[in-house]
Order: sequence, then C-alpha cells, then structure tokens
Amino acid sequence: MNQLVLSGKVTTIEPLRHTPAGLPLLGFTLHHVSENTEAGLKRKVECEVNAVVLGDLAKTSLQIGSQIKAAGFLAKRSAKSTQLVMHIQNIEFI
Repeated sequence: MNQLVLSGKVTTIEPLRHTPAGLPLLGFTLHHVSENTEAGLKRKVECEVNAVVLGDLAKTSLQIGSQIKAAGFLAKRSAKSTQLVMHIQNIEFI
C-alpha cells in the first residue's frame, strides 16, 4: 500500500500549469516539523516534500504560509527520475 499523510506549511508554490491531457496541475513544497518516538527516544523530525495536486483540487486557495494536512501517495517525478513526489488527493486546511 502506498499512502502518505503529512501536515506542514506550504513554503513554495509553482505557477499553475496544465498536463498534456488538459488537467490543471499545481506543484508546491510542504515543510513538516514534528517530534516522534523511535526506539524509545524522542526524535525531532523535519523535512521538505515536493508535492503536486491535479484536477479541481489544484484550484484550491493554497498560499505560501498555509498550514495543511495532506493525504496522498508517493510516485516518481517522471519515468526517468528516481526523485519522489507526493501526489495529493485530499487537502485539509489547519
């Protein structure tokens, strides 16, 4: 199963573009900070994740600084790339 739920702050937003099939596509970066327990010890976790939103969801009112909870899946950026991108299927503003 390939599922990812991540909360964080939107730090960059690319201009809205369209796929060859005509679907709106919005790319952005999500900055996440949290504290988790690993092997019985508390660990600070901080990361930036590249994300994309397709279709009607790409037209949401995302702005730099928006705090969101995003749910989706991971996929390669392109057929020839090994870089992962989060494909978001649901956004909740928090």
